[in-house]
Amino acid sequence: MAAKKVRSKIIHKTPSAQPKPSPTTLNTRGVSSWKEAAEWLRARGIEDIECITPDLAGVPRGKMMPSSKFTSNTSLALPSAIYRHTISGEYPDETEEFRYDSRDSDIKLVPDLSTLSVVPWETDPTAQVICDIVDTDGKAVSYTPRNVLKHVMDLYRQKGWKPVVAPEIEFYLVAKNDDPDYPLKPPTGRSGRSIQGGQGYSMAGINEFDELIDDIYHFSAAQGLEIDTLIHEEGPAQLEINLRHGDPVELADQVFMFKRTIREAAMGHGIYATFMAKPMQGQAGSAMHIHQSVVDAKTGKNIFSNADGTPSKEFFHFIGGMQAFVPKTLVMMAPYVNSYRRLTPGMAAPVNNAWGNDNRTTAFRVPFSDAAARRVENRLPSSDANPYLALAASLACGLLGMMRGVEPTPPSDGTANEGSVELPRGLLEGLSLLETEPALREIFGDEFIGMYAGVKRGEFETFMQVISPWEREYLLLNV
Repeated sequence: MAAKKVRSKIIHKTPSAQPKPSPTTLNTRGVSSWKEAAEWLRARGIEDIECITPDLAGVPRGKMMPSSKFTSNTSLALPSAIYRHTISGEYPDETEEFRYDSRDSDIKLVPDLSTLSVVPWETDPTAQVICDIVDTDGKAVSYTPRNVLKHVMDLYRQKGWKPVVAPEIEFYLVAKNDDPDYPLKPPTGRSGRSIQGGQGYSMAGINEFDELIDDIYHFSAAQGLEIDTLIHEEGPAQLEINLRHGDPVELADQVFMFKRTIREAAMGHGIYATFMAKPMQGQAGSAMHIHQSVVDAKTGKNIFSNADGTPSKEFFHFIGGMQAFVPKTLVMMAPYVNSYRRLTPGMAAPVNNAWGNDNRTTAFRVPFSDAAARRVENRLPSSDANPYLALAASLACGLLGMMRGVEPTPPSDGTANEGSVELPRGLLEGLSLLETEPALREIFGDEFIGMYAGVKRGEFETFMQVISPWEREYLLLNV
């Protein structure tokens, strides 16, 4: 397979070691018609169904309804304004490129029945389905995240190519904290002691939360979500889940659902799971590394390798495109002020634009593999990113490189994370790079870029209203 995993990971449990989900809860991912959907819901005694879609932040939005109404050809509509508010629920001021629909007109939810699955943490029989967004004429709404990624996939399809991806998602477990003025702390594990850092690949670190991890596995299996491996990362109670390689839209759907699943499982055990890029001062941040390869749509062969097994020109051009354009799309992979706290020197995250063979100090790593599995790992995205937009941005950069024949720099053999930072240092700088690159406007469209930039500037202005402890500590009596 084009993106076969070769990195050695510590697996907590194999699927065969897990109790098999009941046939009444197992999602087969085989539903393709409304008739099959009705039978699927009836067989499982589903009473309610959640019709959800990701907003610009990747937050699930949508409607819940009785399953009988869902299968009766009911029209599902949402106000377009849900794509125009910030993570704090505010509506930014209009700019020349960022305009509101004064009518707040309806957009329609179109269920993708292949994503129909149970909601295993609900006490009443409940199902969920991911929806696409169209306008009242049935045309795909171009600025919605799932449609942005689908558009990038169409551009690959026009070239006769198909991307293959495998995300790795890091997150922290933290003790409950209802006061945002207080720093987050690691939770207490089954030993009764607070978890400490430096536990990379530790089985003891994982087993501190054995029952929670069991629930994550069971919830995932019930939804048809496939975990490849799970490890304990370097931070205190920081975990990483790797997903199996596959179609980018399907994998973005899985990340979207995994985030919700992990949060729900954690709350069931009296703790929080957070995907903030940098939740704890002095600790490593959380990334969403993306392994990427491209196959020929007809033959299924990895176009990153020549027939003799050597790297192809497309492979090098893909890397060249990543180097040329990822810094200009970084704001889609690092979407918040907090994201750039992870991308700082000395925090185990790349702050460069280099690539290298099996070099984890570079932004773009090429893992050791055979020719069929040759791939490029993008190590810059943070786990707070909307998975649809992060994948769309990363794949678009590689595509531009292949289309334009962009040559990469020589590979970095040593430590690439020393010296100056080669990436945007903050949200506004990242937005400026995205807005002023014509090639990215051509791919993503003026409407998406204008809307995304408007929302992000609104979030930055809200952030600027908050006075931090650093300011009180060093400015209060010194200036």
